[in-house]
Amino acid sequence: MLRQLFASGLFIAAGTLVQAAAESYDYIVVGSGPGGAPLAANLARAGYSVTLLEAGLDLGDNKNFSEIANFIAAGNDEKSRWDFFVKHSDDEAREAKYEKTTWKTPDGSFYVGLEPPEGSTRLGIYYPRAATLGGCAMHNGGICTLPNDADWDYIAELTGDDGWLAKNMRKYFEKMEANEYLPPDTPGHGYVGYVNTTISDPSFMAQDSDLQKLTSLLISETGGDAARDVNAADPDRDQSTGVFGMASHADKNGKRTGTNTLLKRTLADPAKYNLTIQLETLVTRVIINWEDGKPSATGVEVLRGSHQYEADPFYNGTRGQFGRIFAKKEVIIAGGSFNSPQILKLSGIGPAEELEKFHIPLVKDLPGVGENLGDNYEAGLQSLASKSLNGSAGATVTVFLKTPTARKVRNIQAWCGSFSFEGFWPGFPTDYGPTQYECAMVHINPRSQAGHVRLRSNDPQQMPEINFNFFAEGGDEDLTELLDAAKTFRKAIHAAGPPITPFTERHPCPGVNQECTDEAQKEFIKLQSYSHHATSTCAIGKAEDPMAVLDSKFRVHGVRNLRVVDASAFPKVPGAFPVCPTFMLAEKASADILAELKNEH
Repeated sequence: MLRQLFASGLFIAAGTLVQAAAESYDYIVVGSGPGGAPLAANLARAGYSVTLLEAGLDLGDNKNFSEIANFIAAGNDEKSRWDFFVKHSDDEAREAKYEKTTWKTPDGSFYVGLEPPEGSTRLGIYYPRAATLGGCAMHNGGICTLPNDADWDYIAELTGDDGWLAKNMRKYFEKMEANEYLPPDTPGHGYVGYVNTTISDPSFMAQDSDLQKLTSLLISETGGDAARDVNAADPDRDQSTGVFGMASHADKNGKRTGTNTLLKRTLADPAKYNLTIQLETLVTRVIINWEDGKPSATGVEVLRGSHQYEADPFYNGTRGQFGRIFAKKEVIIAGGSFNSPQILKLSGIGPAEELEKFHIPLVKDLPGVGENLGDNYEAGLQSLASKSLNGSAGATVTVFLKTPTARKVRNIQAWCGSFSFEGFWPGFPTDYGPTQYECAMVHINPRSQAGHVRLRSNDPQQMPEINFNFFAEGGDEDLTELLDAAKTFRKAIHAAGPPITPFTERHPCPGVNQECTDEAQKEFIKLQSYSHHATSTCAIGKAEDPMAVLDSKFRVHGVRNLRVVDASAFPKVPGAFPVCPTFMLAEKASADILAELKNEH
């Protein structure tokens, strides 16, 4: 199929593009992740000409990316990786204690740890992103969990736009989903969409095994069952805790679905929708027109060629072919929470003082661009059993908790099974063998969103400076919630008894039946927590809020014909896993844009 698409001219590779005098489309969409891909497809299917610009290649036929079980290989694959390195704070002493710190050694290789070879350069905390057709939905673990309803309702309250209410957002989930694990009449789900959803096979619970026993103990401690629908349209879902099946955006054959598959389906449709995908095309800035004395987006400038961005492992400083592409209607940025604010700033839209520092002409002073960076804190209770654990390799379940000091809604989502996951570093993860068991925890609604994405220069090929400022506000409360969750999981699995126990815990309280203080365990979590769900750097909010970047319809405040539609738009981190919420966000943006077009006529 791919060869046919290239032959038809619907795919445009950087090396084969014939430059037109004025290349133009109704819509330009920058980025092909779960924000940009559905939006581009929906606009094209509605009859508009759309070009989708992606800096990477199409790897949809590569099994590392097409098969959800290979997500670790995908995350480590140089063909798609953009290697960002971030900070968790401004405290250098604290940063120096992060055990998975990454360094560049004198021979050019990576070293991970705290004792690098002499002459090594500290890079920081590894935070990989995916530059490929389909974006980060092509290398993630694929977990598809909707946020608490309260997260949607918060945006509605913030903006006064009832379209964001959870009861109204549900229809976008139903539109995008192709559910494969429930009866087709189950309310609140979709069955003909483009995001196939499946759950971890609960049949392992019918067979005696170590993993079945450990899961049964989790159920005894927290409630639920391994087949429970994690995305059920339950009016009390924000309070619903215990064990659930782990839902993924993959089909029953383990094929990853969503972004790449939707784009391919749209290109191959006999209706011949007017969608053009341009690969290896790095957007460097938005072109601004000043008609009527007001700024309006009219196109983008690009660099065409492979490995054009510094985060690319193969980047060598070569500058690609310069080009301009024009939009008759709108430019829509969907580059993700790091690159969308970078593009806006390079276009003169952002904090005036920062832009002046790098001699970027000011278009619109928006102090919130690149600020408000948030993420879920992640940690884990990781232990080694006294014996090799038998049972199904797919015996992994989701667990929701509402810890004693939680605010109004459940605050922890975990997934538990015989695996090891301790964050990201080149070559992650560490496999501790058949005795390993972990409950990996994701903290929902962190109290602090004090991070930032700021320019290092006005060079569009250079990575920005990224600091999450973890635990800057409400840190002790959030750490207490994570520790209380770890205690719950520890109590559950330690009840297994011999020969599975005693467990040798790796963290947060190393050893066998150790008596670690709460403070020691919280300090470990604070120093070693990690994340991979960056959001909110182009946050939605009212125009009178100086830190708001977008209105409730994704329009950039003060700049016409320019929107941002990706995870950076969320005013706060949505739930525990943002990929499916971002698909829903893209569906809402599509509906908003098409409704405006209808009202124009």
